[in-house]
Amino acid sequence: MALFDAHAQSRRAPMALLPCIALASTMLLASCTTGSRATSDSFRLLFQGRVQATPAQVAATPYPQAQLKAPDIAAVIVLGFVDEGQQTWYAGNHAVFKLDANGLLTGTSGSGRQLHSRIVGPSPFGNLARIQGSARVQREYDWIPGYRMGVQAHGTVERGPLESVDILGRKRDLVRFDERLEGGMRAHNIYWADPATGFIWKSRQQLSPDYEVELIQLKPYRTSKD
Repeated sequence: MALFDAHAQSRRAPMALLPCIALASTMLLASCTTGSRATSDSFRLLFQGRVQATPAQVAATPYPQAQLKAPDIAAVIVLGFVDEGQQTWYAGNHAVFKLDANGLLTGTSGSGRQLHSRIVGPSPFGNLARIQGSARVQREYDWIPGYRMGVQAHGTVERGPLESVDILGRKRDLVRFDERLEGGMRAHNIYWADPATGFIWKSRQQLSPDYEVELIQLKPYRTSKD
């Protein structure tokens, strides 16, 4: 599968497609130029009732895409922009999801909801491929509604066996990692990562006690140096 090449992009500058993504997510397409209108139409097709991607649809859209399922939404999400390694992905006009460069969810907002997660101290997700047994992890969470800030959790990330994962009809042999958290947030997160690079292709991640996200990378955003 071809990976999106962002080597030429600035670390802080949004990608050129950002203006039309924002317009697509708010359905305000009238101000797009003729040249960019086709791009906007592509995003509009992505967001109109499309909850399960096919290989042909992913191949036909030249932008990074992922399949997402959460308690309140099921959609194909599209990368909007990258700012200092933090990726912002759009699920139409319904929600925004934040990921880091390794495929780890760091937050979401939409429908009056704001959820954020951050690693405190060294992160085992910087290179999961190096973990041979287990590694400690500490997190903090912010939740709105509820206005709970700095909720602390701690636990371990443990390496498991190779498992075969089907992504768009292609079987990938990925290493399973189980993250178990306790404290102010009890959770069991599961990641399926590339055994060589540690990149997370599939995951089930909790951003709050009642908000779990299943995420599958369809056309990842990766820099050419990867």
